[in-house]
Amino acid sequence: MPLVLGRTSEGKAFAMRDSCPHRGMPLSYGHFDGQTVECGYHGWRFDACTARCVEVPSLSSQDKLKVDRIFAGHYPCEERDGYVWVYMASRDRRAVDNSPDTRVPETGPDAPELPVFSKKYKITHLACELPSHVDQGIIGLMDPAHGPFVHQSWFWRSKHSIHEKQKQFEPIPYGFRMSPHSPSSNSAPYQLLKRITGEGVTTTIDFVLPNMRLEEIHSGKMWFSSRATVTPVRRDLCRIDFVAAWNLPFLPVFLFRMFGKTFLRQDQETMIKQAEGLKHDPKLMLIDDADRPAKWYFALKANLLESRRTGAKMEHPMTGPVTLRWRS
Repeated sequence: MPLVLGRTSEGKAFAMRDSCPHRGMPLSYGHFDGQTVECGYHGWRFDACTARCVEVPSLSSQDKLKVDRIFAGHYPCEERDGYVWVYMASRDRRAVDNSPDTRVPETGPDAPELPVFSKKYKITHLACELPSHVDQGIIGLMDPAHGPFVHQSWFWRSKHSIHEKQKQFEPIPYGFRMSPHSPSSNSAPYQLLKRITGEGVTTTIDFVLPNMRLEEIHSGKMWFSSRATVTPVRRDLCRIDFVAAWNLPFLPVFLFRMFGKTFLRQDQETMIKQAEGLKHDPKLMLIDDADRPAKWYFALKANLLESRRTGAKMEHPMTGPVTLRWRS
């Protein structure tokens, strides 16, 4: 669903359907004066926060059209952590236009907010596109075994550092959690943090439907928090959006962005190559235990869709904590 996003002159974010109800011209090609969006075709103007039409310039004094009953359609939205989160409640993504058959809530659930643990911190954003279906992007996002092969580097790890790992996972609403644990001994940044603080390092990783991975790293008073989302653009293209915040005094933003871009580029290049193979629709397989998170994702997604279809309570594929073992 194409959207037109912006901020009013007061700084309030808005999200409208990017289509004029007159002739379908994308409103994003029009003009915005800080309060109203003007269509570039016939000059129809719409209040940015309600999408209600406020002017049709072509109307004469003889016309009886009630302009205030025309809506372009708007969606509740909220700005957090540098992103605008848009709530599309109805199954067919119809926007709020105040007509009886299309009315949806004016407000949605609270937008996700990146956890932070001190008043002062640095924050940055990264993004890249992946030429794959969103499901492949998501299971790649939480795959625990690709690191030594995809992310080989002097500052992270190599194939020669592979060893057996054991982590506990637990169910959480609409997702699962890799319980707090000491991170991999073959990852240099964690070892550096441990030396600097003189204390142990713990990390917790959550996956939450539909597309969100959250990670927290703590060592003494120092912390690092990140969120990655994978959003479909079209059937064969998705986008990773990554935001991270931290209070590590030795990690400037430019340095983190350099390493972060390297990581995302490695993932992107891998997905570009995988897309070549997926063109031929090969038969795929998931194994235990390294692929168990992927199995949970597909089961969670299917169970949520079934719950929405039937109105029954969603069943979680995990019945309780479980320990997984793999080599990476």
